[in-house]
Amino acid sequence: MRHQPYAAVWEITMGCNMRCKHCGSACRSALPDELTTEEALRLCDDIGELGLKYVTISGGEPLTRSDFHLIAKRLKERGVTPHIITNGWLLTEELLDKVANIGMGTFAISLDGVRETHDYMRMPGSFDRIMAAFDLLKKTNVTTAAITTVNNKNIGELGKIGDILIEKGIHLWQLQIGLPMGNFADFDELLLAPEQMDDIIDFAYNMLDEKRIRLFLADCIGYYNVKEIAVRDRTFNAFNAQWQGCSAGKSNVGILHNGDIVGCASVRDRQYIEGNIRQTPLREIWHGENSFQWSRTMAKSKLSGLCHKCAYGDRCLGGCPNTRLTMSQSIYAENIYCSYHAAMTRTLKKVSAMADPEKLFRLGQDFAEKGNWQLAEMTMARALELDPGNAGILRYYGFVCYMLGNYGDARAANEQVLAAHPDDLYAHKGLGLTLVKLGDPNSGIAHLKKATALSSPAYMNAYHDLALTLIELGRRDEAIQVIAEGSLKSPEFAAASVSLYRLLNETAAQSA
Repeated sequence: MRHQPYAAVWEITMGCNMRCKHCGSACRSALPDELTTEEALRLCDDIGELGLKYVTISGGEPLTRSDFHLIAKRLKERGVTPHIITNGWLLTEELLDKVANIGMGTFAISLDGVRETHDYMRMPGSFDRIMAAFDLLKKTNVTTAAITTVNNKNIGELGKIGDILIEKGIHLWQLQIGLPMGNFADFDELLLAPEQMDDIIDFAYNMLDEKRIRLFLADCIGYYNVKEIAVRDRTFNAFNAQWQGCSAGKSNVGILHNGDIVGCASVRDRQYIEGNIRQTPLREIWHGENSFQWSRTMAKSKLSGLCHKCAYGDRCLGGCPNTRLTMSQSIYAENIYCSYHAAMTRTLKKVSAMADPEKLFRLGQDFAEKGNWQLAEMTMARALELDPGNAGILRYYGFVCYMLGNYGDARAANEQVLAAHPDDLYAHKGLGLTLVKLGDPNSGIAHLKKATALSSPAYMNAYHDLALTLIELGRRDEAIQVIAEGSLKSPEFAAASVSLYRLLNETAAQSA
């Protein structure tokens, strides 16, 4: 699959005039290996050639580099819109004059609380300097933005922060969470608890009707919460309103101060550096056969815990990978800072307190009939803990796992049934469908055929599933034979087979 890059975050320097408590990069002085002006401008040319549309210039503090405006100007000349994130301390009218005619996209300043809180998180006097910077930006025609890193000290101040930003005429506001990396790793007391994600989402949802400022949730806040989807719907105007997985290395790229290329600039672990532009051109790094494999090949099956079983796992892919990496030291860990994960964890605690397997089984069936597959899996799994050899529960558990896309669990459940009951029709059918999904169609077809042999005229689902599977596999003649055999066995199946013949004709027309 060829991935087209769309946007980048470029940390042009590690130098910074502040020592923020939540700085994930632990920025201090500029490092000796940062790109020179000449190297940075050449990289701008390469970025344009690669076809990126947006680059966010950050740091460190990007304004500590005297050539930041030259980088922004070169990007714009190459057809790339430059955004910038700054702490605002160094912003002056003279500096704004330098960028006035560049055509900047968004000029964002970080604001982390009311005066006392913000100065505590950053440095004394920084709040007032930011207010002055906001006033300067009012005189320009650039799109203004603010970024707030939410933590335990400022989460209760979001409303007041919003009021400040509205008063200053700021157009956009992004909320993100502080993660235990860099400087913030030393401030455990400021780290939010997983359940507080809902507090942030609730706040954002309550801001939906606010027309004076547009609030965004960063990629680290989500997922599959009804209110969060509503916020993303406004953010993206109904385009991909639901989280579709991390875009690192797929459409987004991170560029570090020294030219190291990563999928996401927030991921600081050196094992995820894909190359350096001093040795390898950016285009070659991006299109490298083995580049960004951790992201480009990410799958639900590789994740652990609830993410491994999640109903949204194939789309979500575990949410923000840096959250998983910093919180659990593995990019393949489950994401405990997920709203859906938190809700399911609360439910799991209630389910785990139940001790009647039959009651759990009935509850699971009820959830399944309503399409609540995640809750059905939890209750069925608990029922099997209490009654592990129950064939009825195992059959239904296999079905639920199949519907969730948890094919490994579905296979194990059906195989356990067949070990005790070799002629179980439902287990053969379930195992057959599962094996096809797992990439073993011949074995799957064999089990489906066994299920049809065990079928009676009163239950012909196995014939339908076998015929449909053969059609999907392009095995047309075999499908026709199965439909004919089923029609001879059951008049009702013959009447219902019209839809299968219609599908056969449609697939034949498509392949013609």
